[in-house]
Amino acid sequence: MMSTLIRAANCGINHHGSLLILCNSSVLLKQPCRIFTNWAKRYIRSKNAMYYLGSVGVLFFSFAVLSVPAYRMFCEKTATIGLTKAKDLTFTGLLAANYIFVQEMYRLLVKNDYIADDMERVASMEKIKDRLIRVSFNADLHSAMKWQFKPLQKEIYVHPGETALVFYSAYNPTDKPVVGISSYNITPFQAAYYFNKIQCFCFEDQILNPGQQIDLPVFFYIDPDYTSDPDLEYTDSLILSYTFFESKPDLVLPDPFDPNNKLSIKRNASNVSKEMKKN
Repeated sequence: MMSTLIRAANCGINHHGSLLILCNSSVLLKQPCRIFTNWAKRYIRSKNAMYYLGSVGVLFFSFAVLSVPAYRMFCEKTATIGLTKAKDLTFTGLLAANYIFVQEMYRLLVKNDYIADDMERVASMEKIKDRLIRVSFNADLHSAMKWQFKPLQKEIYVHPGETALVFYSAYNPTDKPVVGISSYNITPFQAAYYFNKIQCFCFEDQILNPGQQIDLPVFFYIDPDYTSDPDLEYTDSLILSYTFFESKPDLVLPDPFDPNNKLSIKRNASNVSKEMKKN
């Protein structure tokens, strides 16, 4: 039986001088230090992994904070200067801007025909400097929707052929999670054919937990062909309106290109106005 036992002394592992383990027990089972050594190696690897994950977290946090000035530089390089100056933009908004920045850089790098054509058009658009369009923003809620919803800027001015980034804010004041989905429309209706959204939050489910607030980005541009439409020759003001509904399986959202879509929406505009005044 004693043959199955060995005596070990000074058996250890030195990981670049950072960790030294010595086994000085008097009687150990066969190959005990190998077992302990393997455990030590796993411990070191897991500790290094924690350091790496922490570094990645710090990197992403820094990238989120720096995303807005970086995105502004990107906009300037591509003639996109319509970035909103909303003072109440929250950290969620910064993350949203970071997401858009990364997404648009991805669009520029990925060789997908549709994406490449889209970004090539945006990058090569000619800004119509002698035409300035005022874009106002409106937020509505369906009568059954319990959220609070508002734009973070009342209006901005953009030239046809340049892009703009704006934000809406949504808040769930209830005590339960609510899933919302939105539709939009452009006034006047004819302008909808020239209003191009590169990134927005419409037609996608948005879940808000109780008391949660988020900033929702809209990245858009007005097609330069807007100035060639005789029906819009004297139209220099547009309204972008979003309406949030409570998402349900049988819900049919209004078509943004249906001039009568407002008739199918039961709005609680008076309640929305009161909530916006409170906020």
